[in-house]
Amino acid sequence: MSKFADNTRNYRQQEARNRALHVLARIRRTGALLSAASREEHIDPRTVRKYVGSQLHRDGPDLLPREMFLITALGPVPVSVRGSVAASQLGKHAAAVQHFLRTGDSSALAEFQGKRVGNHDLIVDTQLLSTLAEAGALRSQDLYVPPRGVA
Repeated sequence: MSKFADNTRNYRQQEARNRALHVLARIRRTGALLSAASREEHIDPRTVRKYVGSQLHRDGPDLLPREMFLITALGPVPVSVRGSVAASQLGKHAAAVQHFLRTGDSSALAEFQGKRVGNHDLIVDTQLLSTLAEAGALRSQDLYVPPRGVA
């Protein structure tokens, strides 16, 4: 098998896993059935069970690891976060940063003062965020790290 075929398979598997995580989130957020949530995310329910089956019948947040971007003083860096709570917090922080950069309103960043995800502080320093944005380091991007081998 060629290296290209391996990269394609890894990409497809990572995309399927990401869609499965979206199904899990939709089920927990809306109470939708697996079949309906899978249909909305364009993924077979069997594939969802393959990637997140152990989490489908759990109460509370899942503990599945995700590769996501975290904003640091050097710009976004990929980190592995464990669970939907940490993933949601990173998503909300990224949204607050983008809101600040678009509007200049930093009030949404106050929620993240002193908060950490993993071993990383969430940045709320507006001067630092503005400097990173001016340097082009905070372009609006996907929160999830693309699969390895994908440019």
